[in-house]
Amino acid sequence: MSGEKEGLRLDRWLWAARFFKTRGLATSAIEGGKIRLNGARAKKSKEARVGDVVRVMRGTSEMFVVVKKLSPHRRSATEAATLYEETADSIEGRDLMKARSRSDPTHQFKFKGRPNKKERRDIDRMKGR
Repeated sequence: MSGEKEGLRLDRWLWAARFFKTRGLATSAIEGGKIRLNGARAKKSKEARVGDVVRVMRGTSEMFVVVKKLSPHRRSATEAATLYEETADSIEGRDLMKARSRSDPTHQFKFKGRPNKKERRDIDRMKGR
């Protein structure tokens, strides 16, 4: 079924390419608008074909991949990586996002458990109360 002319359901290809752990998660992502096929919002039954461009949003990261092969079966990660190729713009964009997130200071609690009175005052001061 991995011929060049025929297609493969998009949810099944995403699962086989290991973008999602289950087909159900792939379907949910497609229905939630996290997946685009050739720039248009996709449906789970839409067929992916060799040469199609798929945009995959997971969290804050966005990947643009070109479909290289079709496989209805989920195999090892090394074989799954041969099913697609990430575009150069996508790699550059993800690297830029990583660099930005590293440089931005994040507010994290350094305390464990419930804060004591002094820690609550520090939190209130930080929040401007």
